[in-house]
Amino acid sequence: MSDKKAIYREFCRTKGNLPVFLYDWWLDSVCGKNWNVALVKPDNEVLAFMPYYIKTVFGYNISVMPQLTQFLGPWINYPADLKETNKAEYEKKMMSELIAQLPGTACFDQNFHYSVSNWLPFYWKGYSQTTRYTYVIEDIEHTERVFNNFTPSKRKNINKASEIVEVKFDLGAEEFYENHKHTLEKQGQKISYSKELFLKIHEQVYAHRSGRTIYAVDKNGIIHSALFVVWSKYSAYDLISSIDADHKNSESASLLIWEIIKNLSGKINRFDFEGSMIESVERSFRQFGTVQKAYFSITRCDSASYKIFRSIREKFR
Repeated sequence: MSDKKAIYREFCRTKGNLPVFLYDWWLDSVCGKNWNVALVKPDNEVLAFMPYYIKTVFGYNISVMPQLTQFLGPWINYPADLKETNKAEYEKKMMSELIAQLPGTACFDQNFHYSVSNWLPFYWKGYSQTTRYTYVIEDIEHTERVFNNFTPSKRKNINKASEIVEVKFDLGAEEFYENHKHTLEKQGQKISYSKELFLKIHEQVYAHRSGRTIYAVDKNGIIHSALFVVWSKYSAYDLISSIDADHKNSESASLLIWEIIKNLSGKINRFDFEGSMIESVERSFRQFGTVQKAYFSITRCDSASYKIFRSIREKFR
């Protein structure tokens, strides 16, 4: 294990307020051994860090997002006495040091957290940016206020669902996976992640008390929808949503969101829907009284042959 990785593991052990995707145990679950971290640690304090994942595709080493991971990107610990006028210069210094530590790869592709509003140091080093969006309820402590911020139609759907299904917690990992796989097959789609990966994540999330499955079942024992939600103190994330198309009209998925928010209220600061660029999904997320958050997808491809390979591969997907 690299010295940086060992330092980062100890850093994670002492920090309870990082987003869940940045913890070492999460990275172990989704990346195996193929992750490392850039660190700025001049003395005894980690000032900035940036985990990254390397995988090999047809002989090309690429740095990409691990599956089921919303973001990585740089994370900076700002000095308490840092003036706003000096913030951009401090970010330039930290990010430049992180970039210098990134390994050379055929392609780099990462999503940054929405709190990162300055990507100029990456631009100056030849990276490109695409803006994407997620949707967040910023304060879930006061559930009555949260519910009142839902649109009238969303509140009506939740009340409707509560009369049709019963909400339960802790659907088993294999059962959840098979349910999601089956609901996708009904729509002519294939599940995008392996059972092995999901079982690893599920095991670690439960071991660290950082997530739960929640599901809606009718009087006949049929599961209408199920969610896998993960969290740290910083935020909860709607990681996986499984909805049976045959029972979509029960509106049970909206009820599950509401129930998990109530369950987490007082323990977690915010709820992140993980975003979508699909118009109908985006509209549904907005109906929960969310705030739209822009985040950066940062890329750089240094291999001309990999660019051609990737364009051909995406064309025939």
